[in-house]
Amino acid sequence: MGWLEALVLGILQGLTEFLPVSSSGHLEIANALFGNTGADNLTFTIAVHAGTVCSTLLVLWSEVSRLFTGVFRFKWNEETQYIAKIFISMIPVAIIGLFFKQHVEALFGGGLHIVGGALLLTACLLTLAYYIKPRSKEKISFKDALLIGIAQAIAVIPGLSRSGATISTGLLLGNKKEIVAKFAFLMVLIPVLGESFLNLLKGDFSGTATLPAFSLVVGFLAAFASGALACKLMINLVKKGKLIYFAAYCAVVGLLVLLFL
Repeated sequence: MGWLEALVLGILQGLTEFLPVSSSGHLEIANALFGNTGADNLTFTIAVHAGTVCSTLLVLWSEVSRLFTGVFRFKWNEETQYIAKIFISMIPVAIIGLFFKQHVEALFGGGLHIVGGALLLTACLLTLAYYIKPRSKEKISFKDALLIGIAQAIAVIPGLSRSGATISTGLLLGNKKEIVAKFAFLMVLIPVLGESFLNLLKGDFSGTATLPAFSLVVGFLAAFASGALACKLMINLVKKGKLIYFAAYCAVVGLLVLLFL
């Protein structure tokens, strides 16, 4: 993988991680077009995911620092409760990772028809969230956190947008737009970091012997920069209720994938 290809894929990952169009689905399509497979592909994917995690921390740093400050007061305050809700939201994806990892990995080798179908499902979820508008709640409940977490676990399917699934679920449950957008972005930090750490322990970075270090750096930086831009943009778009445009995009791309790839 050359640096120019890494740049393109890094930008693609950063933009699609936060925009509700499925980063995994777009990377699967791009890797199929570029012919990337095996350990190099996995190594690069982990590197660009790390870039988007760092961009989330940058954009939401004030929120993250407020939460940590509140937690270290060692009281059952609003910040501690929020962190507890994030951990509850992680339970479904942790179960998937621990007990169904092989089945999930098989999906990524199941062909682009899975990606196309999942993109159409993403379009349906975004459309429902746009047209069904229940009363907005000011705080995400523990029950809602678990249900949003289930949506995140289901979104391991390539082509089903994680941000699209979690934000749509939160909106359908009646949560305020800006609040559910921030929660959706914060709740993914620990699972992504945890997955990267486990892959390191298992030696899944063995492919770096054939993947140039410069390409990894370019991919990481591209994902970081584009991710920071997309994260800010997505929060504003959710507040303004513009998700329907992404539903149309996912529907078109999903149909193109099913018909031509």
